[in-house]
Amino acid sequence: MGIVKKRGMLMTHRTHAVIDRTLDSVLKRFAIPTIFALTTSIAPVTAAAQGVERSGKDVVEESCFACHGSGANGAPKIGDKQAWAKRASQGLTGLTKNALNGIRQMPPHGGNTNLTDTEIERAITYMVNQSGGNWTEPVSRTARVPERTGEQIVQARCVKCHQTGEGGAPRIGDREAWIPRVKEGLDVVVRSAIQGHGGMPARGGQADLTDAEIRSAIVYMFNKGTVQTGSTAAAVAAAPAMRADGMHKVIAGTEIDLGIVSAESIRARHPTPDYESSMHGGIPSGKAYYHLNISLRNSDNKAAIKDAEVEARVANPVTGVETKKLELMEIGSAISYGNYFRMPEKTPYTIMVQVRKPGSSQAIEAKFDFKHD
Repeated sequence: MGIVKKRGMLMTHRTHAVIDRTLDSVLKRFAIPTIFALTTSIAPVTAAAQGVERSGKDVVEESCFACHGSGANGAPKIGDKQAWAKRASQGLTGLTKNALNGIRQMPPHGGNTNLTDTEIERAITYMVNQSGGNWTEPVSRTARVPERTGEQIVQARCVKCHQTGEGGAPRIGDREAWIPRVKEGLDVVVRSAIQGHGGMPARGGQADLTDAEIRSAIVYMFNKGTVQTGSTAAAVAAAPAMRADGMHKVIAGTEIDLGIVSAESIRARHPTPDYESSMHGGIPSGKAYYHLNISLRNSDNKAAIKDAEVEARVANPVTGVETKKLELMEIGSAISYGNYFRMPEKTPYTIMVQVRKPGSSQAIEAKFDFKHD
């Protein structure tokens, strides 16, 4: 499942009914490999970035250092942990409100009306972090990150298992291995990747992947090394975004994805002891243990959330309640949180996930219902 050391499309939307009718029509005319070849020929739509916003450091040096560098006019001095600790307790929202409106000797927008709200948030975050804090610099709300191609995603993330077939993963370009998986439809495969399956965590362990990017990566792996042919691409509409399901929640601007993988399948991928198998105190023995993996993203810009405090409470009417802190994990550029829980019964489980984001004084909660297949 790739647990490693701690510390670290806009697609065209159409109704599912239209898509299903279109795919049914194509399925009658073309083989599955042809459908995948046609799917990859449809270019994703991306939004152009609307300018580049400055970093927190740049804004501070340009507009804030005159007062915060020396503590002039009662401004908390950068590096003064005691002065900033009290202010940091207000959270980023509270401090940003003061900066936007002006407070005491500081004019609105710090005296620079050209600063965007995000630039002000970044400047505050930078000063807090230079004074003992550990906040995450906000991502732009106005500029959309260009969508990554299927090849970029596969090379950055998926090759670890799909290149060699590790843990039973279908190898890149091995259509004989992929076709049985897609016979029920591409959406089924995409949904499985989003939720996590076998030894693969939710979204392949990369929390910032969009549903459409996951779809592109799967299609790329199916087609890799084969010739894409056909001139009837218009017959296959761009597939819609995945429907929400029980393993995905959006609460208070935060996307929360839950993945559940058996410890037994993880153990099979790590037959000899290594660092990954030692995480969370090591892989538990027995067939009743499962690894819970939580991926967090900001719903507006899909940026992964790191440095959050995450706790899971797993309850079952037979086995009772188990509560654990989920540990931060980093896989390449992906951020997620996980731990092992004992879940032996076939009766339904209620999983409560509590998330406290960095710089926030209030926690959010998400409830998931889970039952073994």
